[in-house]
Amino acid sequence: MRLPPSRLLVAGTAAGIVLAASASVPAAAAAPVTITPAATAAAAKAATTSAAEKRRVDRLKTPKLDWYKCYQVAQCATVKVPLDYDNPGGAKTEIALLRIKAKDQKRKIGSLFVNPGGPGGSATSFALAAPYFLSESVLERFDVVGVDPRGVGASANVKCFKSVKEQTRVFNGMNVAFPYTKAEKAKYIKSAQAFGKGCSTTGKPISGAMSTAEVARDMELMRRAVGDKKLTYLGFSYGTALGQYYANMFPDRFRAIVADGNIDPRQWVGSGKGAGQILDARMRSSDGAYKALVEIFKRCDQAGAEFCPFSAGNPARNYAAITAKLKAKPLVIRDEFGTYKVTYADFVGATLSMLYSDYAGENVMQLAADISALQNGGAAAAPAKAAVLKRIKAAKSVGYDFPYDNSFEAQSAVICTDGNHPKKASSWPAKTAARDKAAPYFGRAWGWIDVQCASSTWTVRDEDSYRGPFNRRTAKPVLLVGNYWDPATNYRASVSSSRLLPNSRLLASNNWGHTAYGTGVCATNAIDRYLLTGKLPAKGTVCRDARQPFREKLPADTDAKVLSATGKQLPPVVAPRPSSILTGGLVG
Repeated sequence: MRLPPSRLLVAGTAAGIVLAASASVPAAAAAPVTITPAATAAAAKAATTSAAEKRRVDRLKTPKLDWYKCYQVAQCATVKVPLDYDNPGGAKTEIALLRIKAKDQKRKIGSLFVNPGGPGGSATSFALAAPYFLSESVLERFDVVGVDPRGVGASANVKCFKSVKEQTRVFNGMNVAFPYTKAEKAKYIKSAQAFGKGCSTTGKPISGAMSTAEVARDMELMRRAVGDKKLTYLGFSYGTALGQYYANMFPDRFRAIVADGNIDPRQWVGSGKGAGQILDARMRSSDGAYKALVEIFKRCDQAGAEFCPFSAGNPARNYAAITAKLKAKPLVIRDEFGTYKVTYADFVGATLSMLYSDYAGENVMQLAADISALQNGGAAAAPAKAAVLKRIKAAKSVGYDFPYDNSFEAQSAVICTDGNHPKKASSWPAKTAARDKAAPYFGRAWGWIDVQCASSTWTVRDEDSYRGPFNRRTAKPVLLVGNYWDPATNYRASVSSSRLLPNSRLLASNNWGHTAYGTGVCATNAIDRYLLTGKLPAKGTVCRDARQPFREKLPADTDAKVLSATGKQLPPVVAPRPSSILTGGLVG
């Protein structure tokens, strides 16, 4: 998923990073699936949409989309869909669509639905950016369609607070990369509880109808609305969960699904032993981030000072020394405009942010070198101060007080209704500390993203959430893509997802950052070929042509100049709130 270091979820990318009931409808239609051995065996063999899902979506008339020109190059539309698919004549919610029409309409294959992750990322904005990151061959043959999930972006928004003022009062207690001191933890938990309460009261009814299953049903309805016989889908980070949900709920209704940067849906839900664990204990995003950081230390040391600015001595030990000093005393930087503080959590959060980039190694080590220079003084301190201040001011320039920004609420509504979370918010300090022992630095950074989801705090439920099975045999194959050094959606989840889904193929990549498409010719071409022709890469394919750290001298600010394998500059990452002053926030 594309998730912020301190909130869930990313194919956002400074990387990317997951599933309750009422009595208003018949139990047979509303209750989440109970998985038994017999049901699992039957599901693995079947390649047809279940009777329950057919009943929910097929009885609805295909919506008529009244497209109009927007953003000069696109078409937009809005449509009302049932808030509850078991009650199609009841309350509705509005969802928004945007499409970029195929350049070659005569040879058009159909529509390519895209989702950037999050959860909470805007698919309409992502589709609008398609010319910047999709290959020409894909743009020629597909209408690129983005559907903002219910509650998100241009769709009718979930709002957990009555005003920006009320929202700001709550979020001010959470506006750190992650809480580290005892006082910060107490303040953070109190605010998270108020947040969960707001979404469970003021946020209703939409906050109780935003599970990934509902979005999959909406996408199925929109597939019909655009006139496609079968769905073609490309999802990143959390968007891979949406793709896998659709594949299992509608296994005979797609021609191609690509899931890049995978979430294992069982870990997202909290199935079996995962029930009642925090999200990072299930997904182990922090393990992936720590693995990447350790590899960066190793490669920096091997590359030497010519290519890595932090190679002198032992990079791992030097990084630990920086964090020890920041734990003891935050770094204070002053200039003529003000005083700025960099905490331990800020530094770790910024590191995690940079791990999302193709240029993870260079950017992380440059930041470490700059902070070290400021701590130690000397000739290098002045240029280091300028570099760090530039990053701080860029992050601070992103305002969020007006207008009302619901991105954190939208993100949380999906995480909290999809998953089985611990009961008490007060249990998070111990649970995140345990994760930090297993994955130093990042166990807390990832561990606090779902504290507002504590089941005694977040009490609104989506009675029609989907809990599995996730091993249904599909009529067409699914392409799952994972890269070794992903700091958000751990590569192991791509492996386990491929083993779970019978008719799937795993494509591995050695690229850095979050997700693989656009980072190397091999992975990009393999994904394009599958989308265009349905042809899968050979079993066991590992792409090894993506750029690697410390192989060349690079100009400053490389993280802002990353080009995709298509030769186009990648679109900027959307920043949900609240966030670290150094990271600026991420979306997965």
